[in-house]
Amino acid sequence: MQVEVVQVPGGSYRNIASEQLWAMLQKKDFALINVHIPYEGELPQTDAFAPYNEVEKNLDKLPHDKAAKIVLYCMSGRMSAIAAETLVKLGYTNIWNLKEGMREWQQKGFPLLNKPLS
Repeated sequence: MQVEVVQVPGGSYRNIASEQLWAMLQKKDFALINVHIPYEGELPQTDAFAPYNEVEKNLDKLPHDKAAKIVLYCMSGRMSAIAAETLVKLGYTNIWNLKEGMREWQQKGFPLLNKPLS
């Protein structure tokens, strides 16, 4: 699996493409977090929502183990990259980012759910 490592202050995170995330979802061993605001849909098996610009206020929605694998996504990849950098600065060491976001995910034909927020 081709993974792009992005260096940021405090460490790094990994960028992945839609096909890679689809394969990872077949044997899911990570927390999948939607950081897009406002809500515009979600990927199957999403575990939580944490607004990208308030991710540090929503750590209770993330695994307590900072070494746990966490995959972030948004609509285009921009908000999730910001959230990834924030989490790395906070000491998380296994952050993954869906580089092109839900937009590319849908263009590739993968399912997108649109649930009303509860």
